Amino acid sequence: MQIMLVAAECAPVAKVGGLGDFVHGLARELARQGNTVEIVLPKYDCLRHDRIDDLHKAYRDLWVPFYERSVHCDLEVGRVDGVQCWLIDAHSPRNLFERGRIYGEPDDVERFAFFSRAVLEFLHKSNKQPDIIHCNDWHTGLVPVLLFEIYEGLGMTRPRVCYTLHNVGHQGVTGQSVLYQVGLDSKRMPTLERLSDPGDPGAVNLMRGGILYSNTVTTVSPRYAWEIEHTDQGMGLQGTLAARAQKVVGVLNGIDVDTWNPATDSHLVAPFTADSLPNKALSKAALRQRLGLQDASKPIVSVISRLDRQKGVALLQHAIYYALENECQVALLGSAPDPAVDRLFRGIMDEMEGSPDCQLELDYDEDLAHQMYAGSDMIVIPSVYEPCGLTQMIAMRYGCVPIARRVGGLADTVFDANYSDRPFEERNGYVFNDFTRDGLDSALARAIGLWFRFPEYFRQLRINGMRADHSWSKPAERYLSIYASVRPEAEGALTELA
Repeated sequence: MQIMLVAAECAPVAKVGGLGDFVHGLARELARQGNTVEIVLPKYDCLRHDRIDDLHKAYRDLWVPFYERSVHCDLEVGRVDGVQCWLIDAHSPRNLFERGRIYGEPDDVERFAFFSRAVLEFLHKSNKQPDIIHCNDWHTGLVPVLLFEIYEGLGMTRPRVCYTLHNVGHQGVTGQSVLYQVGLDSKRMPTLERLSDPGDPGAVNLMRGGILYSNTVTTVSPRYAWEIEHTDQGMGLQGTLAARAQKVVGVLNGIDVDTWNPATDSHLVAPFTADSLPNKALSKAALRQRLGLQDASKPIVSVISRLDRQKGVALLQHAIYYALENECQVALLGSAPDPAVDRLFRGIMDEMEGSPDCQLELDYDEDLAHQMYAGSDMIVIPSVYEPCGLTQMIAMRYGCVPIARRVGGLADTVFDANYSDRPFEERNGYVFNDFTRDGLDSALARAIGLWFRFPEYFRQLRINGMRADHSWSKPAERYLSIYASVRPEAEGALTELA
C-alpha cells in the first residue's frame, strides 16, 4: 500500500510533542511491514538536519495559491530513519516556516493552511496518487477538504484520507478569510456549513472540516475515542463525532521500543530486563547520586511531565508532599510553559533545596529522563485528560510502576493491581477515578504500602509491565486494516461525505 503521512511534526527532525513520535513510529513500522511510506513536512528553519540522510532538492518551481497570488516553493527530500521525507520549502516574504520554532505564532492557522494547500498542489503537479493520505490534527484539517472540493475534480480520485485526532483541545478555529486564502469559495454554503465551528457558526473550524471530509477518523486510544464523543472532552465536537461514530476508531499508540529499551539503553549505568531485574538497583543508586538523594530504604516516586493543566499540576504538587510524608523520595523532571505554574514549582524547588529526599529539575533533559525511568520505583500521572500518553508505557518498560488517573489512554494501558478485572499477570499499576486529592491518595497509599510490605508482589507488577507489548507492530496492523476498509474496492468514492 502507498501511504503518505502529512503532519506538522515528525521526530526527531521536527518534534514538539507526541504528534512527532506518532508520525515517526507509525511511518517506520508501516514501512517495516512492506508498505511504501512517505512523510511530508514544512521545511522549518529549526529542523534537525543532522537527522536527515541524503537530503537534496528534488522538485523545483511549485507555485502554491495564496490569497490572490501564488508562493514559489521547492521540495527537498531525504530519509528519516529509513523513511522518505519530503520538505516543502516556501519562498515567501512572510517567512512562513522560518520562525525559529514550529508553533506559537499569531498566524499559525494561515501558515498550516498554506502547508495543506501546498501538499495537494505538490501531489497534483508531480502525479502522485497514494492510496492513503494520513492527516494529523488541525494543522492538516484542510487537506481532505481541498482534496474533495478542488483536487478530485482535477483527477485526484485515488487517495482516501485517514484523519487522526491527537488532541481536540486545539481545533484551529479561525475566521472565514482562511477559505479565501486556500482558494475555497466562502459563499458556497455546503463548504462553509461543514467547516463552521459549533460554538461560533461565523467561525471556521479546521478540525471539524477534517472530520467531515475524511473517509475515516482515528484517535490515539479507544477510551479517548469514547470520551470525545460522549463527554465534554470533545471540546464542542461531541455532536459532530457522535453523529459519525461509524467512522471514528480509537487506536492505541505505540512507543519506540528501540529508543526506550532498558536492555540496550546507553544512558544507563547497567542494562536490565525482566529476567535481570536486580540490575535495576544500579540505576536507582546512580539516580540518587546524580540528584543528590540519600541512600535509604525508600521508594523513589517520580514525575516526568510537561507541567500544565492537562497533566494535572494541582495533583502533581500534592503528590510531592504526600510521597515525602509517607517515607518516599521524590524526583521531578519537567518544564512549565505557564509562568504562574513555573513560579509555583520553582517555589517548591527552593523549599526543598538541600533535602536528602527530594529534587526538582525544571527543564527537560533527555539523558536524565532515561535515568529517572530506570531508577524510579513509581511514576505519578494524574492527568485531567490524556488522549494516549507515552509516559506510562515507557515507565512500565523500565520496571517503573505507574499511578495514573483512569482517563484516555491511561485507562487503556494501566490496570489496577487490586481492582482490575484483568488476569494478575496483566495488572501493572494503580488507578484512581476522580481528579481529587483523595483519589490520588488512595492509589498512592496502596502502591507505597505494597512496596514496603509485600516487595515480591511489587516486583511482579514491575515484571508485568515490562513484558507487555507496547511496540508499534499491532497499532500499525490496525491502521493497515483501517486503510484497507476505505479504499475504493471497500467503499464508495470520497464524494460520499458522512
